[in-house]
Amino acid sequence: MKKLFSAAVLLSFTSCGGSDFPSTVEAPAPQAAAGGVLNVYNWPDYVAPSTIRDFEKKFGVSVRYELFSGNAVLDQKLRESKGGYDVVFPSARPYAADQIQQGLLRPLDKDALGNWNNLSRDVLHGLAGMDAGNSHLVPYLWGTSGLGVNADKVRAILGPDYDMATWDLLFKPAIASQLSECGIGIIDDDEEGHTAALIWLGRDANSISKANMEAVQDAYLDVRSHIRKFGRSSELIDDLAAGKLCVILSYSGDIGQAQARARELANGDRPRDIKYLIPREGALRWVDVVAIPTNAKNPALAHAFINYLMDARVISDITNHVTYANANSASTRWINAEIANDPAIYPPSSVMEKLVDSAELSEQDTVRRENSWNRIIYGLIR
Repeated sequence: MKKLFSAAVLLSFTSCGGSDFPSTVEAPAPQAAAGGVLNVYNWPDYVAPSTIRDFEKKFGVSVRYELFSGNAVLDQKLRESKGGYDVVFPSARPYAADQIQQGLLRPLDKDALGNWNNLSRDVLHGLAGMDAGNSHLVPYLWGTSGLGVNADKVRAILGPDYDMATWDLLFKPAIASQLSECGIGIIDDDEEGHTAALIWLGRDANSISKANMEAVQDAYLDVRSHIRKFGRSSELIDDLAAGKLCVILSYSGDIGQAQARARELANGDRPRDIKYLIPREGALRWVDVVAIPTNAKNPALAHAFINYLMDARVISDITNHVTYANANSASTRWINAEIANDPAIYPPSSVMEKLVDSAELSEQDTVRRENSWNRIIYGLIR
């Protein structure tokens, strides 16, 4: 769940008014759909509860739905799999961009995607810089990476007037040491972890120089003993909702899910005050896309599924459930007002200006950052 392109593109997502685009256009049902099997590989908690079930019922097919924990896992599967997946959900930059260059993703048949006109023109324009003619990728969901906090616990420790929208919560030793008693968690992702530290340090967030990697390692070394967990996003969601952690670095939508789970756990009582904050120093933004692997066994049914996801009602249900913004202009009228008007989900322009787009890394820089992150999470830094 990552990466975007330009502030102009992101701002286009924030419009919550009506759309002149049709909400649904049915493409002809592919012959492969009847009685077929669709193999989908997606992030955890990235569809609504009824999304897959309704698709199966609509087309009379079965869906084998598998989950991956990160882009590196998906990328490896794409390179090793022999037609194991029909639809995948990579992050646009750098992963999907590289997968297109490597011939791992199949060109789309636009004639089978009748809901294409529901998509934001600006979003498609932004993606065209890495996917000429928007020939391989369909934009899905987008967001930022920032801080999830249990506001009551953090304020009880740092004071009621403390401005929590800062990376100081993680990287300033005097602050992190105080918050260690209620628990700090960091998502186990080398890009998210490095980018946050580089932004806090005031350095180029996309520079994987030796000096930057050493600076990031030093920043984590100063607070390493105060970090309770480096974990998967699903683990951090559960722990924040349950009160086992009070500050986490994770994705914007994850914090929305933590808020929902905190309400469930409250069982009618006052839930934990979970908030998502974009640090004032800046943060990483991303967009995830839908694509069809080159060796997909059922590309016709894959197109039917992607067209289904572009239905404005379907994608609005997904956004309302997972609390990530989507790139479907026709869906805004059905998005819950509290989501559509939430600046943590649809940031204002003043915040947008400080968001960072990830760069496409060379293989050497990718390995360098992964190695640096492994040294951090496994305590190999000195």
